[in-house]
Amino acid sequence: MLAVLASLPLVVAAVLIVLLRVPASRAMPLSLLTVVLLALLHWKVPSLQILAFGIRGAGIAVELLFIIFGAILLLNCLKQSGAVDVIRNGLGAISEDQRVQAIIVAWLFGSFIEGTAGFGTPAAVAVPLLIALGFPPLAAVVCGITIQSTPVSFGALGTPILVGVRKGLGLDGALAAGSPVAETAEAFGLSSDPELILANIGLRVALLHGVIGTLIPLLMVCLLTRFFGGDRSIAKGLFAWKFAVFAALCMTIPYVLSAWLLGPAFPSLIGSITGLVIVVSAARRGFFLPHDEVWRFPNPDTWPADWKTESTSTALNERGISGTMSTLRACLPYVILATLLLATKAPQLPIKTWSVSPAVTIHFEELFGTPATIKQSPFASPAFILLVTSALTVLLHRMAGQTVGLAIRQSVRTTLAASVALIFAVPMVQVFIGSQGGASGYETMPMVLATAIAKRVDSFWPALAPAVGGLGAFIAGSNTISNMMLSEMQFNVGLTIGTNPFWVVALQAVGGAAGNTICVHNVVAALAVAGLVGREGLVIRRTVIVFLYYAAAAGILGLLVCSV
Repeated sequence: MLAVLASLPLVVAAVLIVLLRVPASRAMPLSLLTVVLLALLHWKVPSLQILAFGIRGAGIAVELLFIIFGAILLLNCLKQSGAVDVIRNGLGAISEDQRVQAIIVAWLFGSFIEGTAGFGTPAAVAVPLLIALGFPPLAAVVCGITIQSTPVSFGALGTPILVGVRKGLGLDGALAAGSPVAETAEAFGLSSDPELILANIGLRVALLHGVIGTLIPLLMVCLLTRFFGGDRSIAKGLFAWKFAVFAALCMTIPYVLSAWLLGPAFPSLIGSITGLVIVVSAARRGFFLPHDEVWRFPNPDTWPADWKTESTSTALNERGISGTMSTLRACLPYVILATLLLATKAPQLPIKTWSVSPAVTIHFEELFGTPATIKQSPFASPAFILLVTSALTVLLHRMAGQTVGLAIRQSVRTTLAASVALIFAVPMVQVFIGSQGGASGYETMPMVLATAIAKRVDSFWPALAPAVGGLGAFIAGSNTISNMMLSEMQFNVGLTIGTNPFWVVALQAVGGAAGNTICVHNVVAALAVAGLVGREGLVIRRTVIVFLYYAAAAGILGLLVCSV
């Protein structure tokens, strides 16, 4: 019964958004009210603690809104300057086939942005670019959310492993002799050095992703042709299997090798860069391109209203005002964006140290005397980098003040449309996670749910461990937080059922990555960039296919490796 109660905030959100198609802006306030009442009346959490975690969530929501604003502003600046036309023509020169364009932009370029920045930035960058290439906005969002799977475990230079798993398993410092993690490492012939344990877990995560992720580009194009094609045919997606699998392997092979040779910081970054270079070069020469036809979306005039905004047709026909522009100059803002994102994440560079230093960090420890903390580094946020890149785009493309003002006004309007949903969704998540320490003595709501599942499945647990990790990410909107919340529980379950707990933690991390494909506030953020706020259910009903595939495949692999 306690687990049923703990699930209510999620059930309310899922039923309203996915089944009843209620916009998140109306569903999430009800979900927040549900979790607050449960925390107050049944978990008996102090009201100040609920308020503190709610404020923490509001702060995170504001940061997400700034990321959305920055991404939209960059796109609008590129559109107004004429750079989008040049980029569109450049990708069209590689291939007019929009299945191929989706794989290059969403899978490879999106994975690169994930590797550098993480935290939902890939969708914020890739979705607008796909829309500019002529994709229906809803289809662009589905692409951007679908790839929030394989590269996520090593996003932001390995943060989900190096921060999430590290903190979840207590690997912040040297392990005490006799600790469960140290004893387990020795029992399985591993060093008790925390860094080596994390590298070992990271390699297991990469191996699982390397197998499962090989079908993600093909699954993505099948979703496009089935739900957005003129004849709604999965077969049109399957015709592109050679190119899709080729593009997947060009990313996943160096991805796994990087995890083996370099550790958890670089797999997504190196895999995507290698993939981009190889796949774009191969596509220019026609290698592995589908030969059934040049597949494109139907004419925009025939698109259903759900696929687009009222201004979509106009936006697709807009042309920049700056005259001729070289491809290098048009793409330079994206080069600057990737460079700055990487510079703020690489610990070897001084900008990383400065951007997270106490002097420029907002930090409140134990807010109102509760466990809630607020720590934000504005200059390390992707939002700041997107705004800087937008400003540099104005200068590089010599934009007039009038067009800059138009780009800003359009971006503000789109961002405000997403604000209601996020301002309620993220605090709901934070109150849910922060429901510890109440007078009732219960564990947090996520832990109650996970423990209830674990008690009922015993040796079958490896099959469900990825789904539990995905549930954590669905709740928290972050693979890092899912790993932080659930890694210890997953490790202990592995010990209890007599299997290798490091494999179970790896399954947690893989499922947590896949959970980003159905996370409400990730979907809200991507829809906001596309100007489609309120259509969360439409997206999740499609991307849940990706999550179910990922969780099932990881579960089957988990049973196999844990039974050896």
